[in-house]
Amino acid sequence: MFTRLLVANRGEIACRIMKTARRLGVHSIAVYTDPDRGQRHVAEADEAWSIGERDGYLDIDRLIAAARDSGAEALHPGYGFLSENPALAEACEGAGIVFVGPPARASRIMGLKDSARAVMVAAGVPVSEGHAEESPDDTGILDHALDIGFPVIIKAVAGGGGRGLRRVEREEDFPEALRSARRETEAAFGDRRMLVERFMASSRHVEVQVLADSHGTVLHLPERDCSVQRRWQKLIEESPAPGLPARLRQAMGEAAVAAARAVDYRGAGTVEFIVADGSFSFLEMNTRLQVEHPVTEAITGLDLVELQLRAATGEPLGLGQSDVTFTGHSIEARINAEDPYDGFSPRAGQVRHLSVPDGVRWDASVAEGSEVTPYYDPLIAKLIVTRPDRASALDALRDALDGLIVGSVSTNAGFLSWLTDMPALRSGDMTTNVIDALGPAEMGEPPSSDDAAPAAAAAWMARLRRQRATQSASPWSALGSFRLTEHRAEAAVLLRDSAGDLCEVSAGALSGTETLATASSADASSVAVNIAGHTVTFEVPDRADAWAPTATDDTGSVDAVAAPFPAVVVEVPVVIGDVVAAGDVVVVVEAMKMLHSLAAHGAGTVAEIRCSAGDAVEADQVLVTFERT
Repeated sequence: MFTRLLVANRGEIACRIMKTARRLGVHSIAVYTDPDRGQRHVAEADEAWSIGERDGYLDIDRLIAAARDSGAEALHPGYGFLSENPALAEACEGAGIVFVGPPARASRIMGLKDSARAVMVAAGVPVSEGHAEESPDDTGILDHALDIGFPVIIKAVAGGGGRGLRRVEREEDFPEALRSARRETEAAFGDRRMLVERFMASSRHVEVQVLADSHGTVLHLPERDCSVQRRWQKLIEESPAPGLPARLRQAMGEAAVAAARAVDYRGAGTVEFIVADGSFSFLEMNTRLQVEHPVTEAITGLDLVELQLRAATGEPLGLGQSDVTFTGHSIEARINAEDPYDGFSPRAGQVRHLSVPDGVRWDASVAEGSEVTPYYDPLIAKLIVTRPDRASALDALRDALDGLIVGSVSTNAGFLSWLTDMPALRSGDMTTNVIDALGPAEMGEPPSSDDAAPAAAAAWMARLRRQRATQSASPWSALGSFRLTEHRAEAAVLLRDSAGDLCEVSAGALSGTETLATASSADASSVAVNIAGHTVTFEVPDRADAWAPTATDDTGSVDAVAAPFPAVVVEVPVVIGDVVAAGDVVVVVEAMKMLHSLAAHGAGTVAEIRCSAGDAVEADQVLVTFERT
């Protein structure tokens, strides 16, 4: 085993890898960009090296230089960024650094969906009906779609993570969907090529973890069900997959092993399948560690990062297929910095309060005081529960989500809590299209600030009482509100009632209100509370003002379009003088690795453009103005 490991990634996966490295006695080396200087993975590493501006995680030369200068013997790419880029593996080999991942050839084949399909067909692995375009010609790929028959799925040949994916129901919608998919995949992966496949309605997304060493051993571990998705992004993953017949489970495991052997795989990887009507077909292979690997670790007792490291050094895995067993049921929820009740738009800001329930595994990139920036993925943590059976695991997940507080950054925890009681999920019948079919009315509304205000006040005053009790040993410091004579309450806060009027609430009037919600420990300037999984953060005002939860403006008015959140401008498809109608896209921005199209709110003529591609813009910054027509 090597003794110095550079982790070429950030966030929770960097922390996760370093945890295993620390247990094995391996010196961990972090890298960080300018926006990440104060992040948790930097603090937890044994040493850390700067790789420059925010795109540094994608700069192979900088990563190799950091590895060489720090004396790293090995490099772990984590997931995302360059983890599946064969050029990084080749650069490591050229620099004499061990790459903790598969050979470059395996990543190159499996990283392109057209070549992966061809190899899977040759290996006897089932694939769905589809065609890759020979050249980026819109007419040619439309002909393929017509041959297959609608509905179809448009996919990016390169990359993954749901980027470049579009489901198209009708021929007339195909051209715009293709243009949108091309734009997104080119921005994410620098590749415009697409393929089209038959869309399998009411299908499940089931994947199989594989492990391989350089001694001929290839194993498959218990499968994971990842069908709980929104816009192709996984939200909840579990293992084992509910209701999967034993024959199908065995066949998928064998197909996953065949896929790995077909490319001479080494290390940890995942073969993903679409399951429908009692059969399965190959979707793609992720040549890296998966975000959802903790659920496999939880039920098997294996440390997948340790097995990755050992395989990379040429050691045998040390176990055979018959040694792979599992116990219980594990479920993971991805905690994203986003607002589910505002189109799942990303959110940035400081984590001022963090309270995690007991009895869960918490893999996180944030701690109290951490800054969530708009430059990277919205995933800030993973909450994992493991119980003897699936029903109790779902109950535990819901309770944990309801008790989780991440303030004052909006997260999807409340939405995920609501999902845990969805009948389709409870019965094990969840398919990949269920969530995207939900309407706003079905999702419900988050609790209002009026619901949270009493609990916020109670939490704040409880903090004041605890603070006084610890400041002095005098019995007078610990007295409550009771007095023999007329008096004002010892502690009181100002709240804004439902009519918008200010009122003062005393400690006595709030007796018992902490039971209304889970309340975090307040700091000097704010307090956060949780109601049914929704965190509401209140600022502590001057006595002349009321507390009010943080709000985010919309994307502008009829006269202008503004950035709804901090972002980077990708494209401005209009020029001054263009006439636009309501709904016409005028700016495309990227925030947290997702593209967002900002549209005009009404008819008008473009009067001023205040941004250009590559600009970093702040929330509420006006980007385009109009003259009304």
